[in-house]
Amino acid sequence: MLDLGCGTGFHLPAWAVDARSVTGVEPHPDLVGLARRRTRRWENVTVRQGTAQATGLPDRSVDVVQVRWAYFFGPGSEPGLRELDRVVRPGGVAVVIDNDATTSTFGQWFRRGYPTVAPDAVERFWQARGWSRQPVLTAWEFDSRADFEAVVRIEFPPRVAEEICAQHRGTSVDYAVNLWWRRF
Repeated sequence: MLDLGCGTGFHLPAWAVDARSVTGVEPHPDLVGLARRRTRRWENVTVRQGTAQATGLPDRSVDVVQVRWAYFFGPGSEPGLRELDRVVRPGGVAVVIDNDATTSTFGQWFRRGYPTVAPDAVERFWQARGWSRQPVLTAWEFDSRADFEAVVRIEFPPRVAEEICAQHRGTSVDYAVNLWWRRF
């Protein structure tokens, strides 16, 4: 199991329960350190500093790859896709989760915050490379308005974040994502 862009390693212990071996790859040294601390008791977990384009893993060494909101945003991610072609075993599968800017309230916000991202071009990019799409409608749910606003301010440019906070009431929002997957 490869968690590509594993961040702080939050999901690594969950994968380690069932997987023979789990590798987290993360480009940011501070996050690598946090992920290593989080997983130090798991003998079947390794955390490496690397990128989607250069994981440092052997050829055909991975059965399952999952990527959540990291690097694979459509056009421009071809070097990372070549790396997946190299490290995933025949019969293995990769799953990429990313925003679906074509629907949901969050999708509207995303289009406002990132107008240069063309949702149709992203979809054409994945489909042209043999990936399948599973749309998923989910939601952001926060315990407080302060938490909601803090995350909005992380996710969006300042002007758009302030507009969202001023216009949207409550502590939740509908949120559509795409689950892109491919068997190798």
